[in-house]
Amino acid sequence: MRDLDLDTLMFFDRHLEVLPLYRAFEELLFDSFPVVNKRVQKTQITFSNQHVFVCISFARVKRKAELPEGYMVITLGLPSSLESERVAVKTEPYPGRWTHHIVVSKPEELDEELFSWIREAYAFAEAKGGR
Repeated sequence: MRDLDLDTLMFFDRHLEVLPLYRAFEELLFDSFPVVNKRVQKTQITFSNQHVFVCISFARVKRKAELPEGYMVITLGLPSSLESERVAVKTEPYPGRWTHHIVVSKPEELDEELFSWIREAYAFAEAKGGR
């Protein structure tokens, strides 16, 4: 497993219980794609190729009572709407660009279905520029 930088460790300062899940996610991400750039910001970690394709945050995308203990939100942009119960919130900020927020709290949720969506987001960002 790769070492985490100080900015990433600081990002998880108040969410240490999610750090192992994030580490597994990041490892899968870097192993799955040829170009992955990472930028740690105050409210999210952004991953891009030429453009942003997936982000990690702790956004409250459901009522607190509906959220699991220790979670992270995976946000990705796609050219069409996903029809899945796994999607907590989705919006179409402009035509042909759908933003999806998916709550993840367990390693088994980092599955093939999720990564198929991330692969689609990666290709969308690379081809269309992710706008």
